[in-house]
Amino acid sequence: MEKYLIRRFIKNPDNVNDPQVRSEYGFLSGVSGIFCNLFLFFVKIFTGIFSGSVSVCSDAFNNLSDCANCIVTLLGCRMASKPADKTHPYGHGRAEYLTSLVISVAIFSMGLELLKNSAEKIFSPVSVEMNIAVVAILLVSIFIKFRMYSFNTILGEKINSQVLLATAEDSRNDAFSTSATLVSVILSHFFPLPFDGIAGAFVSIMIVKSGFDIIRTTVDDILGKAVSPEIISQIREIVCSDEKVLGVHDIMIHTYGPAKIIGSCHAEFDSSESFVSVHEHTDRIERQIKKDLNIDISIHMDPVATDDEMTEYCRKILEDVLTETDSRLSFHDLRLVSHGAENVLIFDLSVPDDVKFSEKELHSIIENAIAENGINCGISVTFDRVF
Repeated sequence: MEKYLIRRFIKNPDNVNDPQVRSEYGFLSGVSGIFCNLFLFFVKIFTGIFSGSVSVCSDAFNNLSDCANCIVTLLGCRMASKPADKTHPYGHGRAEYLTSLVISVAIFSMGLELLKNSAEKIFSPVSVEMNIAVVAILLVSIFIKFRMYSFNTILGEKINSQVLLATAEDSRNDAFSTSATLVSVILSHFFPLPFDGIAGAFVSIMIVKSGFDIIRTTVDDILGKAVSPEIISQIREIVCSDEKVLGVHDIMIHTYGPAKIIGSCHAEFDSSESFVSVHEHTDRIERQIKKDLNIDISIHMDPVATDDEMTEYCRKILEDVLTETDSRLSFHDLRLVSHGAENVLIFDLSVPDDVKFSEKELHSIIENAIAENGINCGISVTFDRVF
């Protein structure tokens, strides 16, 4: 069913990086969600009034609020699909993060409201009427919500959309909520205990936790969390696959929505290579990364002297002392330059965040190692923190 709806209503469904295609996925999710939730609202509100169950009525109004979330999804995906303009040169893709935040806050708020109602029901229980029609309606509701969860999960994973995945999470919460409601209705029919309120409290805690988890994930996206190590490894592999590249470092990636990723890195080339040749190689690498990873990347060229004996001698000393100090330490952009009458060894040192040595201590360790090997030069270190 999901594949049929995608083929029927979305043109070029596999072109998931096209903002218009992503908007069509959001539209499909939103419209189907509005239809299903309105149907469930009317069915559940009738069932809740008929049976006298607060958890059923809470479920009904939860479905009504889900309609508002679906409208937010529609608007958010439409806004995110807007092209770049003068005031937003990188597009509007981050609107998806804001939309996800709105939905997650709504989930969190609904969980708190349901928890309040459930507590009242525990301390002031009322009888709940059960019949076959009530059970059947609740079973249908559970089935529909699990189908909505599956549908939105498929759409969300297809286009890597936190908005649709949050919508899927909300549908799953509703399925659990209605399942608990069904159990409470059945138990309340046989035992004089406030199962209705207890089930509502249990489900509400799950909903609150779910909303909080989505809020935390979305805020991380808004603040600019690190991309996955797999993406960094793929970039490194593509860059280093070029026969002229000696190394790569300072890879920086920024996301402007799931479909808009830009970045930069430094690639090392033999300093004897011509500028024209290096430009051709970096240009080819940039196009390859765009094709394979859909990342707009700019590559900075760093010249490396491979035929200078003193520089190579310093390189060997650095490799040895850093291995002895902490094997995770690494350096790049090494060069030996003359400043007047003094030679200066200049390089960048990559330092993992949990290294126990301070920058001052590392500088001193390196300086002593250089001096002990009979090299008379100054040391200029730029520290790069690796997170």
